[in-house]
Amino acid sequence: MKIFLETKRLILRQFTEDDVNNLFELNSDPQVTRLTPDAGQLPDYTTIQTRTLPQYLAYYQLYDSYGCWAAVEKSTQAFIGWFYLRPAVHAAYFNSAFADRDDIELGYRLRQAAWGKGYATEGAKALINKGFSELGMQRVFTVALAVNAPSIRVMEKIGLKREKRLFDEFGNDLAIHALNKAEFESLSLL
Repeated sequence: MKIFLETKRLILRQFTEDDVNNLFELNSDPQVTRLTPDAGQLPDYTTIQTRTLPQYLAYYQLYDSYGCWAAVEKSTQAFIGWFYLRPAVHAAYFNSAFADRDDIELGYRLRQAAWGKGYATEGAKALINKGFSELGMQRVFTVALAVNAPSIRVMEKIGLKREKRLFDEFGNDLAIHALNKAEFESLSLL
């Protein structure tokens, strides 16, 4: 297991083949996925095993410093979800209306048991710091359903500003938040 990043309370590590059950359980909770583009879709174990997890593992071959990482709570060693910091072109919904090919996308998904404890803010903030300070990132953006108030609050807490709101090809009302390197350098909260 290769650790990518540690915070005060979290370990962000590379996924392994042994994480299939963790991903399946996470995506099987309708409350976790209700404000995501895959809301209402029951996860398929085989798809997670043969497509989702291999996609996450492939990031580690493509990039030294970008990808999707399993989030583990330090105190319990429990899997609580995932975070990603990845080139925008890997987003299934990549659209030049809200991102350039060189932009980096930030995302996360956490189990309900981890909600309301500040883990999303802690992990996202650490990834943004690392991206701008060590990885040469020039712009980071996030995409959330406009009704996903908890995720939008996290974005705003870590310094991202609403850039635009638009509808995707499926009719989803999306809020795009972003931060560039100059703005990051002027923030005192990070």
